Amino acid sequence: MLQRREQAMLALLRRAGYATLSGKRVLEVGCGRGRRLADFQRWGAKAEDLFGVDLMPGFIDDARRDYPGFTLALASGEQLPFPDESFDIVAQLTVFTSILDPGMRRRMASEMMRVTKGGGALIWYDFRYPNPWNPDVKPIGRSELRVLFPRVDFMVDSVTLLPPLARAIARVSFGLCRALEVVPPLRSHYLAIGRVAAPGIT
Repeated sequence: MLQRREQAMLALLRRAGYATLSGKRVLEVGCGRGRRLADFQRWGAKAEDLFGVDLMPGFIDDARRDYPGFTLALASGEQLPFPDESFDIVAQLTVFTSILDPGMRRRMASEMMRVTKGGGALIWYDFRYPNPWNPDVKPIGRSELRVLFPRVDFMVDSVTLLPPLARAIARVSFGLCRALEVVPPLRSHYLAIGRVAAPGIT
């Protein structure tokens, strides 16, 4: 399933005008151990242009060990330690749906827009369906995405076969998983990219 998501991400980047990431400064909010941030390096970004923040000290320690060329900080998404308009691309991957407080979501979204250059891009990958087995996750739909990021015109795709279904079927056939993933209602996440309008422009 990761390969299909990666293909969808690259396709969205190209649609948004990012045929190459060389020379682009990228920030991931909630970077964990840095593995998804490393994808951007594989796609052409330079290590010195890759930045990540996370609240978990152990994750940041692991990321610094595995990716010494990246700039990584122990910091909250509500107070990003960067000047205004520092990045060409700012990404969040399955962070917002773990935040249940609406005010915190708004503050993080505002900070992400603050540090993105006018004309730069936001990347979003997160759950669109509730998880009945995990009450600590709250999905975010297209309408809330527009409210959180009012200056961003997102292109949105649904991706990723529903995880419980994928786990069950993968034991039998990866091919069947790929076949089912083309059915939009069976996709559990939204993958979106959008350009950030300059402040004062709506």
